[in-house]
Amino acid sequence: MPTAEDYLLGTDNIESVRLGVQHRLWANQAASIWERARVTPGSRVLDVGAGPGFASADLAQLVGPGGRVLGVEGSPAYCEQFRERMSANGHAHANVIKGDIHELSTIVAGDRGTFDVAYARWVLCFTKDSATVVRGMAEALAPGGRIAIQDYFGYSGIKLAPRSDDFQRGIEAVSSYWAESGDLDVMGEMPRVLREAGFEIEHFDVVQRLARPSNQIWAWPTIFWPSFIPRVVESGHLSEAEGEAFIAAWEEAGNNPDSFLLLPPVFEAVAVKR
Repeated sequence: MPTAEDYLLGTDNIESVRLGVQHRLWANQAASIWERARVTPGSRVLDVGAGPGFASADLAQLVGPGGRVLGVEGSPAYCEQFRERMSANGHAHANVIKGDIHELSTIVAGDRGTFDVAYARWVLCFTKDSATVVRGMAEALAPGGRIAIQDYFGYSGIKLAPRSDDFQRGIEAVSSYWAESGDLDVMGEMPRVLREAGFEIEHFDVVQRLARPSNQIWAWPTIFWPSFIPRVVESGHLSEAEGEAFIAAWEEAGNNPDSFLLLPPVFEAVAVKR
């Protein structure tokens, strides 16, 4: 996994804004899985890979002052944004610890076995060692506590219609680049990983969304490509000309009312610690 200073998607202001838009566009799905995981007033929640704290702020509101939210985040900039966000919202019961998510056992050693829910969204796909992270989440949970995960399987199945060879070439390059440090198919092994970590799965399903230029979710890839494709080009997985052709194909699709994009499937898992 890249260091905190070298996240695959970066940690600059542009990426922070993108994360905020992403959280808002997927807010309904987040609320749904939190309900399945039984996040309620008074719950103690561990937010793994908390970023700038968009999800944690909502969780803090749900659990109320009688509960607790603890974020674990590797980026110093995101940790500072997290603290500012909680202070602005009056969430004194939400805090963040800077640390590597692979070292959860050490980071939350003083709180081991005290959390009711451990949550991770679009985090495990950035590591090749998701099992270690899941085991750390298990150690943080009290017996009967629940883990809730939302992440990818089959990311390369993204399809644009009408079809575009330039766009599809870019998707292949994105997948290839990401695979060097992460796993865009991480949910494919998650049932086994959860079982081996001592969990029993209560919910396992997929959220498949379709984007069209006329609906809100079209903004999700629209804000992602301009910030990420240049990184893919810089890595050598796409030539500069191919990167420009990809962006041009996407802009053309956005101006075509007949276009649609099959978004990457987001799989959900909720499991209870036995």
